[in-house]
Amino acid sequence: FVQAQQKRVLFIGNSYTSYNNLPNLVKSVALSFGDSLIVDSNMPGGYTFQQHCGNDSTLQKIAQGNWDYVILQAQSQEPSFSPAQVAAQTYPYAKNLCDSIRFYNPCTEPVFYMTWGRKNGDASNCAAYPVICTYEGMQMRLRQSYLEMGDDNNATVAPIGVAWKKVRDTDSTINLYNADGSHPSLWGSYLAACVFYSTLFNKNCQGAWIPASLNADTAQLIQSIASSVVLDSLPKWYLGNLQVPAFSATVNGYTVTFTDNSINPGAVYWEFGDGNSGEGASIQHTYADSGWYSFTHTITNACFSDTNTESIYIAYSPQTALTHPDTQTQLFVRNHQIFVQSDIALHQVMITDLAGRQQFYIVSGHSWQSSELHPGVYLVQLTTADGAHITGKLYIGN
Repeated sequence: FVQAQQKRVLFIGNSYTSYNNLPNLVKSVALSFGDSLIVDSNMPGGYTFQQHCGNDSTLQKIAQGNWDYVILQAQSQEPSFSPAQVAAQTYPYAKNLCDSIRFYNPCTEPVFYMTWGRKNGDASNCAAYPVICTYEGMQMRLRQSYLEMGDDNNATVAPIGVAWKKVRDTDSTINLYNADGSHPSLWGSYLAACVFYSTLFNKNCQGAWIPASLNADTAQLIQSIASSVVLDSLPKWYLGNLQVPAFSATVNGYTVTFTDNSINPGAVYWEFGDGNSGEGASIQHTYADSGWYSFTHTITNACFSDTNTESIYIAYSPQTALTHPDTQTQLFVRNHQIFVQSDIALHQVMITDLAGRQQFYIVSGHSWQSSELHPGVYLVQLTTADGAHITGKLYIGN
């Protein structure tokens, strides 16, 4: 079961965002999964980031500061121009918008809306910058520029342009473009909505709501591509404050190595399921007994927190080999008895059960065996004749 979420999202863009009412499409996709979106927008036609930086409506909406995400979409051509031109005319204003967003709420995440190359490239600027004469060249430059803006501003990138290219490469009969070869058709806007859903909610969008006028089979292909582009490459797109939880647990006997693999985890906490806990990105814990344990992984920073619980099974070990720099000693179980064999003389054996009851034995020689013991886990502490100490745990089964 995945818990329903509510997000407050502000869309700052132009006609690429307003076509087919993209914010409402994202709302409808989210609602079909039980998630809710509270949206507002400012989308004047043809607007650049520079124009938005001086637009009262844009600045007033950002200043509300109550947003989880602010979507930033540049004028469709400007991020595709030469690197020097984009660095001078686009990047400074992208930074101004991100700085303004975080001034009013440090936990609001800017999300750059990576757009797509025009169907046949940018003919109007082809002579000045031949790279964008084709769709492929224009798309390459848009991808580069939006990823740089995300990286430079520690912000997230919604990879609509990457998904757009994958749809084109997968099925060329799907027309993502309006008749002008630039703006999105309903198919194109639906693809963008699916990518935004997976980006903002970190969820698969397969099975989402489909507009009545769209073919279900094609829509399902679009859902699949949108999900895979976002969720299969999380580190590539989640460059900002978004938290993406991930962890692993590697069992080696009674010892488990817990490793956090999250994106932007902040502090990492573990509850091991046996009454013990720990903190850190990678931590080892040794259990006293075999069986199933439910451990909890929590990541938290100033803006987000996420907790997940998983189960692991610790199998009992019938034999444990103990090592010491100066000795070769083995400790093992047979027929409900503990046996010790060592290459040097032993002096004392102490056995402690889980109830804390202890038994002491003075030993003379290189081997020792206990009487029959009840099933359970035992801590065995050996002292050699020269004063070395060796400790291990053994499990005696039924």
